[in-house]
Amino acid sequence: MSTATRTYVAGVETRTVDHIPETERHGKFRNLFTIWFGSNIMMLTIATGVLATAVYGLPIWAAVVALAIGNVLGGVVMALHAAQGPQMGVPQMLQTRAQFGSYGSLLVVVIVVGMYVAFFASNAVLGGQALDGLLHLGSFWSTALIGAISVVGVVFGYRLLHALGTIMTVLAGLVLVAVFVYIGVGHTLPAGTMSSGTVTAAGFMSAVSVAALWQIAYAPYVSDYTRYLPKDTGVRPAFWATFLGCVLGSLITMALGALLGAGFPELDTATGLTHLAPGIGGLALFAFGVGISVTNAMNLYCGSLAVITIGQTVFSKWVPRAWTRSVVAGVLFVVALVIGAAGAGNFLVNLSNFMTLLLCVLIPWTAVNLVDYYAVRHGDYDIASLFRSDGGVYGRVNRYAVICYVLGIAVQLPFINTAFYEGPVAVALGGIDISWVIGLAVICPLYYVLMRRRPVAGAAPRDAVAAPAVVGVAE
Repeated sequence: MSTATRTYVAGVETRTVDHIPETERHGKFRNLFTIWFGSNIMMLTIATGVLATAVYGLPIWAAVVALAIGNVLGGVVMALHAAQGPQMGVPQMLQTRAQFGSYGSLLVVVIVVGMYVAFFASNAVLGGQALDGLLHLGSFWSTALIGAISVVGVVFGYRLLHALGTIMTVLAGLVLVAVFVYIGVGHTLPAGTMSSGTVTAAGFMSAVSVAALWQIAYAPYVSDYTRYLPKDTGVRPAFWATFLGCVLGSLITMALGALLGAGFPELDTATGLTHLAPGIGGLALFAFGVGISVTNAMNLYCGSLAVITIGQTVFSKWVPRAWTRSVVAGVLFVVALVIGAAGAGNFLVNLSNFMTLLLCVLIPWTAVNLVDYYAVRHGDYDIASLFRSDGGVYGRVNRYAVICYVLGIAVQLPFINTAFYEGPVAVALGGIDISWVIGLAVICPLYYVLMRRRPVAGAAPRDAVAAPAVVGVAE
């Protein structure tokens, strides 16, 4: 049976969380640029840029500078995770077992599933607004249709998602350029927009943080889209293609959001976009709405893999197949639809608070994962142990990783600033939130020192992998 037939049947990806053998690897590092560039040109990225001016009150120039700093800093962290995929050939959350142990990893994976669902819900709300502005189906049914389109992407899996990223790089990219040209030529910004806003340390740092989180939020699944690449892809090509695609796609789109938030702060993102580019507003809503479907398919795909990882941890002999991924995606879609409907009324504030709290729980995980991969084990892992219920050489629980994760959340709490909780240090700093900086600064060296005190588990030869494999017909 050929490699293509084994990996895909009728265009459907047959594998789920199992290891991808090197004989089935395919693709080029440039594919990483297009999937991340194209998938970031969408409504939620615009809404994140809106936060910098409409919520944090920055002038446009300061908003763009802050967003650039945050995207670059977060992009470095995120892209370092991407480089792990070609080397290990497994999903990112399953690889977390090597740091936390087979059962210890559940602490992180369960939280990450919640993140996927929340991002899906946020995307679906904005996509529904865009689609409703075009088709007038009503908010609920427009949101449901956007989500249903995303489920289709999950059913077909990895290769279709990469193809959609390439399509959106061209389609949404051209529309994004057209919107900027329309604004410049048509002078559609209200008078005084360019001089509005005030630079404050709290507002500037909040914009930096939310942009950094945007990038870091991809870290728990960025390797899911590199695990099929040949192992000889190399760390640097995988890093730079992912970094440039995600940072450029995000920053340019967020800059549009900053303009939108400064010019029309009282309008929702979809309505504001039609005011900002009235002549091509419908085209923009369509392109950026379709972009949401692509990105949501990516969220749902990785969320399904994370849920399957939880199931496979508890039932180690279970071999999940393609139909399992589809069923899980459908369940997550329904849950996200309910959450999206509940939180749509105060969307921007909910989005800001969600991203701040998300940053708090992701930072200690990313610190542990990157230090373990690059400084402790140097990318050398026993893949077969990742699929054993007892954790193999990594055990069921790595207490050092769990301690660092819990402590990493605790040390950030005094520095957090949200609408419903403001830490004492954040108050003393005038509302400036530097929690994620503190989390990285504390946990990275701490985990390294703790792990140097214990013997590091060795790695098995790559051809000794005995992980469950899904080969044959997609069910």
